[in-house]
Amino acid sequence: MLGPALHLKSERLHIRHGQLSDVPEILAYYTQHQAYLEPFEPQKPPTFYTAAHWESELTHRLADTKAERSLKLFLFLKRQPKTVIGTLNFSNFVRGVFQSCTVGYSLAEDCQGQGYMSEAMRAGIDHVFIKLRFHRISANSQPHNQRSGSLLKRLGFTVEGYAPDYLYINGQWQDHILTSLINPEFGD
Repeated sequence: MLGPALHLKSERLHIRHGQLSDVPEILAYYTQHQAYLEPFEPQKPPTFYTAAHWESELTHRLADTKAERSLKLFLFLKRQPKTVIGTLNFSNFVRGVFQSCTVGYSLAEDCQGQGYMSEAMRAGIDHVFIKLRFHRISANSQPHNQRSGSLLKRLGFTVEGYAPDYLYINGQWQDHILTSLINPEFGD
């Protein structure tokens, strides 16, 4: 046990910090879906796929959440509460006059098209806007990732621009469509 951790719930999902007991399932998620996720993610070092890496990583993630640097969560189905089906990561926390963060996510290929990521994102966005009081969430997607672009559009993210060679993904610089969502309830 790593200590107090965030646990969001939606109709069909548990969205929460990983615990040490989850390490085998986290490894299973990343290994089983490695080929599917690879085109959309930065290259991973070999140690990424080890229990030692994840035991350390989970401790760092919880510390980063407590220090308000990031919020990195895993998705679990309520009907299969031990199986990781995806990730939801809010990072790059900037306070002060910006009050912004960036969201990134992944979902197992066999869970696509069932509304799980929309459900997880809605719960995460509510938490970030209401509990953490952020004004803005940025999200960037590769132009060829139509599922991600459609998800962001459905959730109300607005396209702000196109950035050539924006992020180093899967061993090469990739163009991205830049979007954001503004907290309509954010005040002074």
